[in-house]
Amino acid sequence: MNSTQTDLRKVFLFSLFLFCSFTFVQAEEPGTYRDLTKAIKNPLDVRVLDLSEQKLTILPKEIGKLKNLQVLNLDNNQLTTLPNEIGRLQNLQRLGLNNNERTTLPNEIGQLKNLIMLGLGYNQFKIIPNEIGKLKNLQVLNLDNNQLTTLPNEIGRLQNLQELNLGYNQLTTLPNEIGQLKNLKTLSLDANQLTILPKEIGKLQNLQVLNLWNNQLTTLPEEIG
Repeated sequence: MNSTQTDLRKVFLFSLFLFCSFTFVQAEEPGTYRDLTKAIKNPLDVRVLDLSEQKLTILPKEIGKLKNLQVLNLDNNQLTTLPNEIGRLQNLQRLGLNNNERTTLPNEIGQLKNLIMLGLGYNQFKIIPNEIGKLKNLQVLNLDNNQLTTLPNEIGRLQNLQELNLGYNQLTTLPNEIGQLKNLKTLSLDANQLTILPKEIGKLQNLQVLNLWNNQLTTLPEEIG
């Protein structure tokens, strides 16, 4: 990677960091907590829970009691698992799990029907559960810098998805269902092992940004043209 590409990569990651940080840099409002113990003691009062950079290795099942939680930031910790009770957070809109040590997601992730942003970058995911397709309101999905080799076909059910970041994984193919993401505007596939793209990618009529840098592609489907 030359210096220009490196600089561009840094700018992109910094922009992504700012974007995926959601509302955490805003002035604190009522219902904002940064202490897990205090939050659990006041479960119905919690709207925003920022637990980033707290060296967490486990999230207690009591997290499921935060019925009114809308934003949960768990970025930059050491989490390897999530309790199944995460699925009880029916009002959750933004979930940040970037830069942890996760290898799997509980199937209950699919119960977060109001989720609009999901950050899973910089983990060790090799697979994503099929239940991801149940997140009908999801608009932004970040999965960069993992170990993914495939995507579930259910990814095509994310009809409201606008941004999908899959850069720096080990993807060799994409499911044909990728073409069902009619509202997708940005698709990042840089630094994977793709040798071919499905022709269905040409159905992404709203796509504005397609990043294919550093793959093993020799041709592109005519449908992209």
